[in-house]
Amino acid sequence: MATLSACASPPWPNPDSPNSNPNPNFLPDQSQTLDFDSLMPPQPESPPPNHHHSPDASPPESSPSPPPPSILYLSFNQDQACFAAAADNGFRIYNCDPFRELFRREFDGGGIGHVEMLFRCNILALVGGGPNPQYPPNKVMIWDDHQGRCIGELSFRAAVRGVRLRRDRIIVVVEQKIFVYNFADLKLVQQIETVPNPKGLCAVSQLSDSLVLACPGLHKGQIRVEHYAQKKTKFISAHDSRIACFALTLDGQLIATASTKGTLIRIFDTDHGTLLQEVRRGANAAEIYSLAFSSTAQWLAVSSDKGTVHVFSLKVNSSIPEQEKSQSSSNSDAAITPSSSSRSFIKLKGVLPKYFNSEWSVAQFHLQEGSHYTVAFGLQKNTVIILGMDGRCQFDPVHGGEMTQLEYHNFLKPEPETAL
Repeated sequence: MATLSACASPPWPNPDSPNSNPNPNFLPDQSQTLDFDSLMPPQPESPPPNHHHSPDASPPESSPSPPPPSILYLSFNQDQACFAAAADNGFRIYNCDPFRELFRREFDGGGIGHVEMLFRCNILALVGGGPNPQYPPNKVMIWDDHQGRCIGELSFRAAVRGVRLRRDRIIVVVEQKIFVYNFADLKLVQQIETVPNPKGLCAVSQLSDSLVLACPGLHKGQIRVEHYAQKKTKFISAHDSRIACFALTLDGQLIATASTKGTLIRIFDTDHGTLLQEVRRGANAAEIYSLAFSSTAQWLAVSSDKGTVHVFSLKVNSSIPEQEKSQSSSNSDAAITPSSSSRSFIKLKGVLPKYFNSEWSVAQFHLQEGSHYTVAFGLQKNTVIILGMDGRCQFDPVHGGEMTQLEYHNFLKPEPETAL
């Protein structure tokens, strides 16, 4: 059960009023007209945060440099142009290309365990975390960066595992349930039961005319897809093992899934639940950390605990005719197009193990094994951004092979680019 309350604050900020945007790096969210004061009685305010924009001047020599914060969570925004870092003392927002810190908010030691952006607008969702949480871990705080304060909250009986935002929805994930709210009035739209979901797995489309939500189902290896415009639910039996990770395209028409085994990645049509393509990350089990489609759904990036980021070429996209989808997914072998490295085995399909007919990645980048990396595609063509390494790589879409590192940054300690 979720409860709604509001922090004492003026009505939702008016982006047209003068001096209403103290942070020029953030754009006003003109799609919202909320007035949280009218929803619930005022609540005590939290201590104001320390506001820091990226300083050009060095601190005085007499002031010792504080130790870098511990990062608790990293996430890209909806169009992968920015990313947010939740830390044990607040949160920071960065631009991806060109890389730069946009701003930070520090809470005098209060930790943020989850921060979710809404494109580049002034509204964020925060969840407390770390050894000294700034907010209770069972609450989602609605943060307005124009005012530099929380203007509302959603409370739950269980710890919050994840938050996803759209301009018209707030989705909150707890251990075995997902809550869907209207953004305009915070009205609860739907509650969805799931299998235990400690990682807070959930994905939502981002096009205004297409609202698609994907989450774990009620059975092992199952994905539940909600098509709100069509008012229908589709269940996809994606894997035999538990679901470890999944990602939607921006329009929600395709979903990529990985299981806890981590060897195969499968791409499904969310409308019919048909398997369109299957690619192989490797032969040994791995924990998949992240999956990311390119904006055109031509490429899929994958990161895992094996320390290698893979880029796969997709033979499907969100705009292919439904007839072609049906033909290409009539059976699992038809959904697999062997790569150049396995063409010598084409005539032996059905004789050799499926491993030899697998489609492998076209490009790779090797990192430290065991570290947690999150990937997304950059704005520049054929580039991949890797959080954890804090850099940007480029892959060759024709010849593939090892990706080329273009730049590297330590985003906790900004420094000049490393020339490569």
